[in-house]
Amino acid sequence: MSQAVNTAPPGGLGRDGPIAPLTGPMLLVAALMLAAANFIAVLNMTIANVAVPNIAGALGAAASQGTWVITSYAVGEAITVPLTGWFAARFGAVRVFVASMILFGVFSILCGLSNSIGMLVVMRVFQGLSGGPLMPLSQTLMLRIFPKDKAGAAIGIWSMTTLVAPVVGPILGGWLVDDYSWNWVFLINAPIAIGFGLGAWKLLKHLRDEPVRNPFDRVGLILLIVWVAALQLVLDEGKNLDWFASSQIIGLSIVAVVGFAAFLIWELHEKHPVVDLRVFRHRGFNASVITVSVAYAAFFGVSVLTPLWLQSFMGYTATDAGLATAWTGVTALFVAPIVANSKRDPRALVCFGLVWMGLVTLWRSIANSDMAFWDIAIPLAVMGFALPFFFIPTSGIALGSVEEREMDSAAGLMNFLRTLSGAFATSVVTTVWSNQTTRNHAELVGLTDRDGSVRDLLTQSGTPPEVATQVLDYLLTSQSGMLSTNQVMTGVAVMFFIAAAIIWMAPKPTRTIEPGAGGH
Repeated sequence: MSQAVNTAPPGGLGRDGPIAPLTGPMLLVAALMLAAANFIAVLNMTIANVAVPNIAGALGAAASQGTWVITSYAVGEAITVPLTGWFAARFGAVRVFVASMILFGVFSILCGLSNSIGMLVVMRVFQGLSGGPLMPLSQTLMLRIFPKDKAGAAIGIWSMTTLVAPVVGPILGGWLVDDYSWNWVFLINAPIAIGFGLGAWKLLKHLRDEPVRNPFDRVGLILLIVWVAALQLVLDEGKNLDWFASSQIIGLSIVAVVGFAAFLIWELHEKHPVVDLRVFRHRGFNASVITVSVAYAAFFGVSVLTPLWLQSFMGYTATDAGLATAWTGVTALFVAPIVANSKRDPRALVCFGLVWMGLVTLWRSIANSDMAFWDIAIPLAVMGFALPFFFIPTSGIALGSVEEREMDSAAGLMNFLRTLSGAFATSVVTTVWSNQTTRNHAELVGLTDRDGSVRDLLTQSGTPPEVATQVLDYLLTSQSGMLSTNQVMTGVAVMFFIAAAIIWMAPKPTRTIEPGAGGH
């Protein structure tokens, strides 16, 4: 078994002692339910993106109001992900997981039945609040139900749903909007969430823990909601409001910074914190989380930029752009079982995967506007082979570096920072890409038509002057977009290389951590 995943505790640990993991068909069914929970939670970060124009039009809202459908879910999810550890300790991991699944399904139905943009935004907040705990709890419960020697398979299955879901989201969302209606973008979650939630209770109720009745940290919760909501609004709305040229963004940024500082001070001195920040005392956890945050930001930035470029400058529909990017997830699935069973140093696996992803991104930085579908899809498929090398071992190192009782908190914080890094990358990449496109366009105009000779050449060939101007502007816009895409790809490649170096800050896992034992 891989050292990358050997460090995770085997089976589960109840308040009265170890709990036997599942076996046979029951293990496969439970694994499917847990993987599906993580899949739909991550899927809903991107599935609604392509439906925003349709939603805004159907509900009589402006396009700017439609983007709140995305922002509201992100805010709700970002609040509850770091609270997962407290919820699990107070009510039991299985109870919280099942309740979150069922509520996620209920609020998905209410989203699909919304008849106004206001109702939809409120329901999306509650959908995000319900979906937040699904990511970390599906991960830790997966480790509890799998036998010790199959921990690698558990982390591999969970990791693949995390990486594939953002790729599938735009494809599925585009298909549902084009062939059916925007309502199905949300309604499709309901049978999976409610059905699998009830099934998970039947299969996993023997894993129930006795609740820990610690005092409720109200101040910590309020501070968390304030700074996370403010930061998420800055990241989601910054580009639309021209960032710090907007007094609203400046105000929200101040609230986020002050709120975060107050939250940090309070939680580190609170005896029963709502978010257990003490897990950061483990060096292996710190190095893994930083690596995941930097690398996932780079990966998510590329995942957002590629379909945006294809639809804006290459004439692709949302579905076609999704099909091109889907190859990343397809190839990743083939490599995941190999990585999960590797016996090599997990840090070396992570470094190899990230260097590979950086090199492929550099390869993509020399793209041109004449590329066909497979010219775009093949580099993405090649990158997919590296994803499991990066994601599976880092999850193993992170969760294997903390004590068993801290796993829910650690998983919650790791998923929170990963989600936050994805939101940050989306804002930065789209802003830089847009600004670079404008800057490149201005420079190309100066280089190609300084004296009007190109326009004169077009008009001499019989093209009307106004058409010649439009043709020239179209060509320059297309090339400026291509140049800015390549420039951003170069920057993203550097991020992958930096993340590859950071993982070596983690100590080499040398032993399997038994339930209740601490990591290094």
